[in-house]
Amino acid sequence: MAGNKIIVWFRRDLRIDDNPALSAAARDGRVLPVFIWCPKDEGQFYPGRVSRWWLKHSLSHLSQSLKSLGSQLVLIKADSTLAALLACIDSVGATRVVFNHLYDPVSLVRDHHIKEQLVELGISVQSYNADLLYEPWEVYDEKGLAFTMFDKYWNKCMNMQMEPVSHAPVWRLEPLPTSGLVENCSIEDLGLEDETERSSNALLGRGWSPGWGHADKALSEFIEHHLVSYAENRLKVGGNSTSLLSPYLHFGEVSVRKVFQSTRLKQILWAKEGNSSGEESATLFLRAIGFREYSRYLCFNFPFTHEKSLLSNLKYFPWCPDQTSFKAWRQGRTGYPLVDAGMRELWATGWIHNRIRVIVSSFAVKFLLLPWKWGMKYFWDTLLDADLESDILGWQYISGSLPDGHELERMDCPEVQGCKFDPEGEYVRQWLPELARMPTEWIHHPWDAPTSVLRASGVELGLNYPKPIIDLDAAQVHLTEAIFKMWELEAAARASSSNYTDEVVGENSEGDENSSIPKVVLKDRVPSFTISSNDQRVPTIQNSKGGLACKKRPKEIAVSERQPVRENLQDEPGGSRRDEEVCSTAESSAAKRQTISRDSFSVPQSCTSSNALTSNEQEI
Repeated sequence: MAGNKIIVWFRRDLRIDDNPALSAAARDGRVLPVFIWCPKDEGQFYPGRVSRWWLKHSLSHLSQSLKSLGSQLVLIKADSTLAALLACIDSVGATRVVFNHLYDPVSLVRDHHIKEQLVELGISVQSYNADLLYEPWEVYDEKGLAFTMFDKYWNKCMNMQMEPVSHAPVWRLEPLPTSGLVENCSIEDLGLEDETERSSNALLGRGWSPGWGHADKALSEFIEHHLVSYAENRLKVGGNSTSLLSPYLHFGEVSVRKVFQSTRLKQILWAKEGNSSGEESATLFLRAIGFREYSRYLCFNFPFTHEKSLLSNLKYFPWCPDQTSFKAWRQGRTGYPLVDAGMRELWATGWIHNRIRVIVSSFAVKFLLLPWKWGMKYFWDTLLDADLESDILGWQYISGSLPDGHELERMDCPEVQGCKFDPEGEYVRQWLPELARMPTEWIHHPWDAPTSVLRASGVELGLNYPKPIIDLDAAQVHLTEAIFKMWELEAAARASSSNYTDEVVGENSEGDENSSIPKVVLKDRVPSFTISSNDQRVPTIQNSKGGLACKKRPKEIAVSERQPVRENLQDEPGGSRRDEEVCSTAESSAAKRQTISRDSFSVPQSCTSSNALTSNEQEI
């Protein structure tokens, strides 16, 4: 086996430790580690500035690590990933290519195409799971259908046998010298950072340290010192109140198995010690990991979700693609302090707390009626931990596109959210200096403040801080009208098409014989000599005519301002609660449900800490 020449194709698995593809190659032969940067492959999901900054430094860290093991990371900038791989194969005479799985829709298509082409040329191709606890094709219900409710999916996962995975540590790599067929770029030659971005990116290095070695340190720091108080601190929107592991997880710098097992050990220990708060913290954090798993699970089983809703309920929704509103939202100029603070922090740092992600995305979709795909793309462009699968999950939850997501008619008042999660206004003051002198009782609704207070605070509404972009009651009316319009268009389409089906998709529960959830069939088109138990499956969606059918229409809602939509805030006994907030990163949430109401708009005169409510949110 030592004579085997093997290409290890790195992508978002930029680590040495617990890297199954690298371990298999190191065990079986001589290794050529390769990273290929192909902007054409990225298409509309070309990474944003801060994400590319992280990638650049992570590759540099990985390159140094591989060099210490006796090998060299070959960096290639190419117009075609397949052509670059073929050049590497020809350069060293390789007979095998190994890589770790990706699950986003773009990568699924590319990887399957490349695998087919290489196999046809007689190259052995093997792929491995380095990103998940369970492969998406391993978790189905009793009928063989994909889960579309998180609680049922995660309960199934937690009751499955987790196979012990042991990858031999890589202590030494037998290098493969390359010929002139492959041009090894420098990190700078990849073009991940241009001159205009350097000054802004320099600030990122003060708060973050990319690289798999730093990821291990970040994990140890969180597990040993912060996990125990995670349940208490995770809702604090300012400071480092969460694990901050999501960018490391996105780029594969830390193994999710390692994160899970480290947390599980603490959970068991605290259970034995009777440390109930620590045990709760571990349970909540494990659930956060579960949401990240679920995002990949949905993207694999329903690979159209980056383009359209999982449920078909939004097919006829009359979005308001207004560029002026979109610009105000992006720039943090909506006139709602908590929303604006979040958007300005995002632009300045590439990072915002999960709760803030939920608040700003909900405002864009429900108050401004901006298309959810606009928001998803903007998060992709600006987040340090931009993750397509998690973005899809988060924005579809917010827009009511998932069976257990927010109801479409649900609205959360930004004022009340501010009083809950930033009761003293410290977060708003940090990111909105124009409101720095505003008293706490008015900080989240300055338009209600007396003229004397505004004058003393140096605030001139409409001049140095904008007036609200839309009145709260008007926003509720607009959303209600849009929902009625959606129903009218849906009814018209049904009447004009004899092929229209009015199937109902609930929660893929037992006895639901009419569920239109597509069943996933696993393709097996690759010749058997390349197949292993590790190889990635490819989904084929049966009866996929554009997503799942709409949920049952909720009871009709009146457009009257005096009769806003309400929902039962009590948990259903024995049932799975809808998750209140699911964010656009690996961090997700499940909290008490609250819809906008007339009471929500009665902002207390003093937003003190006593107004901050607790929830069961999870966040990585």
